[in-house]
Amino acid sequence: MALQDDPNLQAHPPQAIIIASQNPVKINAALQGFSLMFPSTTYSARGIAVPSGVPDQPLSDDVTLLGAQNRAANARTLEPNADYWVGIEGGVEEHAGSLRSFAWVVIAGKDGHTGKARTGTYYLSQETAKLVREGMELGDADDVVFGRTNSKQRNGSVGLLTDDVIDRTAYYVQAVILALIPFKNVGLTF
Repeated sequence: MALQDDPNLQAHPPQAIIIASQNPVKINAALQGFSLMFPSTTYSARGIAVPSGVPDQPLSDDVTLLGAQNRAANARTLEPNADYWVGIEGGVEEHAGSLRSFAWVVIAGKDGHTGKARTGTYYLSQETAKLVREGMELGDADDVVFGRTNSKQRNGSVGLLTDDVIDRTAYYVQAVILALIPFKNVGLTF
């Protein structure tokens, strides 16, 4: 039977997730997170380019969170008929003389719920941190230090530093799941 002939598919079309990025890592992470949190639901995921309203390389926790919030809101404005809008923004900040890296995930739902979560945090090498402090985006700095090309659309900084024990997709998936907590627990107030 063809998918379009499946009566269950017609009764329950996939829920649409718009990811505020065209980076395949972020699209895959969002789709995996939703599928793990709600395994009985089917989803379609699509990335779109929207502005974050913050610098290309956010340099603080607050600015990074704002970038993720702006991305989700801008995606919703551009694609208002989706079921969910996801903003993922990576950032860095100074801490005790070192530069640490993290990302924020913000998810808005058509039902009015919003969830947000931050990834784990790790410290960058001084070689990478020097280039970021000089104004380079983290992905570009990693490419210089590790001799790679476009690593931010592959394993990312975390993958390069862990030898892919944790790649960039896996790094974001847990934060997507945590940002979905309000959607899983609709009887609670967040």
